[in-house]
Amino acid sequence: MANTFTDFTHLKIPLEDVVKATNNFDHKNVIGEGDFGKVYKGQLLRDEELINISARRLDRKNGQGHIEFWTEISALSNLKHENIVSLIGYCDEKEEKIIINEYNAKGSLFLYLSDPTFTWIQRLQVCYSIAEAIKQIHENYDKSYYFIHCNINSSTILLDDDWEPKLSGFEYSIKHSKDRKNKVFLCDAIRTAGYMDPAIEKTGGVTQKSDIYTFGVVMFELLCGRKAFIPNENNKFLAPLARVHYENKTLKDIIHPDLWNEFSCHLRSFQELAKAAYTCLEEDRTARPTGYRILESLKIELSRMISMVLNASK
Repeated sequence: MANTFTDFTHLKIPLEDVVKATNNFDHKNVIGEGDFGKVYKGQLLRDEELINISARRLDRKNGQGHIEFWTEISALSNLKHENIVSLIGYCDEKEEKIIINEYNAKGSLFLYLSDPTFTWIQRLQVCYSIAEAIKQIHENYDKSYYFIHCNINSSTILLDDDWEPKLSGFEYSIKHSKDRKNKVFLCDAIRTAGYMDPAIEKTGGVTQKSDIYTFGVVMFELLCGRKAFIPNENNKFLAPLARVHYENKTLKDIIHPDLWNEFSCHLRSFQELAKAAYTCLEEDRTARPTGYRILESLKIELSRMISMVLNASK
């Protein structure tokens, strides 16, 4: 990675500009905090135009995050898609390391899992759009390499003003040539509670199908209105619980009560999404679908739902 830092110099933003954009990292502008530091919203002057940004500032106290900082810049500078968060630039100056992305005003998907105003068609749209993003990072069509995200969860999916989802959180991603697509890559697995691919324990590493597993967990979070991991419950982990209830045809029993009334009006698309989510959680990685197959399974239902909404508004 060190030899490629110069590849990103065109994305470098002066610290002075970031300080001004965030009002000197004013606490009032903090919109989140992760493993490596706080995230600030702000307005950055670019090409004589003010644009809304989020600035993730690496916390220098923990002495970590250097590799992850450059990993995310490398990934986002190579990946361009409407459902992948846009990299505006970065700051690497005076011991400061800051990643500047587009600002997504609605925050993370995690905030809306049990929100009854977050409608069924919005949930279906999120699943379809993130499947598009996954297909893009796994195929990366016009390049000789591809990515494994390694950290897909409801907190790394952001929503813009129009509720359009954007996949973020590429600091742990893995980039490899396409001739190694079927290999298992040994790594320190990201053990986000409730999302870890169980096959990692057997193989010691990840593949693209590890991303598919975590996406299946996200789909069940949206289907059930429940978090992937709830510490104080008997059934702490959603994934195995959802698998059992899907197999027993009792998924309704674990859906948030505020959501079922609407979901029950869309049983066909509900069943299609539940089926897609279930196949993503197969313990055998080879049995899990690709991003493309998930898209195909959801495309018909999403088109039908959109047609219904448009016809109802006439």
